[in-house]
Amino acid sequence: MSTPTEVPAALRAAVDAAKERVAALHAELPRWELVVWTAGNVSERVRDERTPDGSADLLVIKPSGVSYDDITADAMVVCDLDGTLVEGDRSPSSDTAAHAYVYQHMPEVGGVVHTHSTYATAWAARGEEIPCVLTMMADEFGGPVPVGPFAIIGDDSIGRGIVETLRSSRSPAVLMQNHGPFTIGKDARAAVKAAVMCEEVARTVHVSRQLGEPLPIAAEHVDSLYDRYQNVYGQH
Repeated sequence: MSTPTEVPAALRAAVDAAKERVAALHAELPRWELVVWTAGNVSERVRDERTPDGSADLLVIKPSGVSYDDITADAMVVCDLDGTLVEGDRSPSSDTAAHAYVYQHMPEVGGVVHTHSTYATAWAARGEEIPCVLTMMADEFGGPVPVGPFAIIGDDSIGRGIVETLRSSRSPAVLMQNHGPFTIGKDARAAVKAAVMCEEVARTVHVSRQLGEPLPIAAEHVDSLYDRYQNVYGQH
């Protein structure tokens, strides 16, 4: 593990707030049955407004191999966008390089989540996208949930696959082949929501296929549903 540097004083309050949020959001993963044991992770970007290009941004993520029962704000680790440890006395999640690559190359992304949720991972094991056959999929994902390439954990290969896949999709979720789902969002909470929704549609479409072939939704209706949900639905 590399020797931590130091969180800039200008980011201290923002980093501490992000640690609280990310720790709390990790509890949502077992609550929604998206993870087992120590698998899975949530991260959030901490933006350094002094460098508009994002080069000095940080990310908060859980340490590797830590039980969800032991996750607290103080247990979180902080890395730069090269994945280098900035603060914390434990090794960062083994998926940190993937998260960091996403933040480096998708500046609009403020949160990343990875799970091994059962149904979404089953689709990933088949290397098969989840077709857009539900209005809630059109709402949330704007089309099918795509499949990303097979990649080995340990470097930024997974991150490259995530970025290459999601840059050409409206979906906030990608099924990395033989691995599992990664989701993105404007912040960590939005990415967790996408992970929950991804597992829900993966399960529902799987069940539907046991009964017969699901009916696709016409592209113009997908576009209309997506626009309404993203721009009209809820409180603005």
